[in-house]
Amino acid sequence: MTSADLTAVELLAAYRAGDLSPVEATQDALDRIAAHDGAVNAFCLVEADSALDAARESEKRWQAGEPAGLIDGVPTSVKDLLLTRGRPTLRGSRTIDPAGPWEVDAPAVARLREHGAVVVGRTTTPELGWKGVTDSPLTGVTRNPWDPDRTSGGSSGGSAAAVALGMGPLSLGTDGGGSVRIPAAFTGTTTLKPTYGRVPNYPASPYGTLAHVGPMTRSVADAALLLDVVSGPDPRDAWALAPTERVSLEGASVAGLRVAVSPTLGYAELDPGVAAAFAAAVDVFAALGAELTETDPGFHDPVAAFETLWFSGAAKSIEHLGPEQRALMDPALVEIAEQGARHSALDYLTAMAVRNDLGRLMGEFHTAHALLLTPTLPIPAFAAGGEAPEGWPRQRWTAWTPFTYPFNMTQQPAASVPCGFTPDGLPVGLQIVGPRHADAAVLRAAQAFQQATDHHLRRPPLVGGRTG
Repeated sequence: MTSADLTAVELLAAYRAGDLSPVEATQDALDRIAAHDGAVNAFCLVEADSALDAARESEKRWQAGEPAGLIDGVPTSVKDLLLTRGRPTLRGSRTIDPAGPWEVDAPAVARLREHGAVVVGRTTTPELGWKGVTDSPLTGVTRNPWDPDRTSGGSSGGSAAAVALGMGPLSLGTDGGGSVRIPAAFTGTTTLKPTYGRVPNYPASPYGTLAHVGPMTRSVADAALLLDVVSGPDPRDAWALAPTERVSLEGASVAGLRVAVSPTLGYAELDPGVAAAFAAAVDVFAALGAELTETDPGFHDPVAAFETLWFSGAAKSIEHLGPEQRALMDPALVEIAEQGARHSALDYLTAMAVRNDLGRLMGEFHTAHALLLTPTLPIPAFAAGGEAPEGWPRQRWTAWTPFTYPFNMTQQPAASVPCGFTPDGLPVGLQIVGPRHADAAVLRAAQAFQQATDHHLRRPPLVGGRTG
């Protein structure tokens, strides 16, 4: 075991006690990248020299008793959709010029700098972050640490694989339809899609107010810590929320909490291994004293409306590109963008009406239920390199993510935490959904669950862990 196996909270405690240096921790993270990234392709850019320079500066601050912020010296990675000053943000695309200029930090990246994070590199994404798996013409296929023949999920699949393997305990991801929760479920890691606007974003996503920025970690405590770092307004984001208090996980409990349980949302079908892990997770909530009610929220699958919004966003994202550039892109991305370009304004507004109705329904649902539990995904990780499992009725990624995209439409906070394994040893995720602005309540419930279980402590076989 090295410092690469420690959480951010554990690293910070070791720095504070003088038992560990940020330089040691950064070198251990870089060594882990060197040893295992060839198997999973989590990084599109590793910044070893600048990371070690930053770690040495952090070490000086800790020695002086003057850490710069909440995560000073913690090895951290950033998904290659978020602008980083001085580094190319290629977004998995051969159509973007690496020469830049790269003069601006996205708000969340700027907060990392303010709080002393050591950025070790940029993680892989499908082209322009468009789908629920991670592969692109630029960077190739990103694979699952639990079985490299399988996908890590997406679109924040690089970040999830990096965190799972100890290549830095913190990573920033984005989520427009499940893109932090999908890979977290497939890789046995922890994440939160916050309430929309809690983490500011710039430039605005072409997918509009579906797209969130969120923390990707191995523990709820680390997710809460990173959320605190990157939350708060930024003048470049017109939809950013007002400052909020830091998340407190002290005394986290679900005792007496009214919690709805929906294994299928009324329309999904579950793999038996996923169903068994989810049922066991529900039993944990019952043992912890939650007042459980099995009930569906009462909406039909909103996939058609979501795809109208999502495909329209894809059309916007490539509208400036001509035929020669489009020929360099993921053909499936070009296909959905061309489909999106055919939608009328009336089509878009009709989809928005579905979204508005869904938001109202969930708002009313949460007057009776503080939280909603669902599986994060209905299936475990499938073969890497495809958008959907072989033989799946539809080959779009939305066909196998029925639990994630509805809550981008409603802008609610939704966490995914590891809740077990299939008989094949593949991780299963539990999704915990709360009403808008109840990020802290979602995280506290997730923390209570993690304190009662050990799924999040298990490590992939690539780093000597055990399955199941």
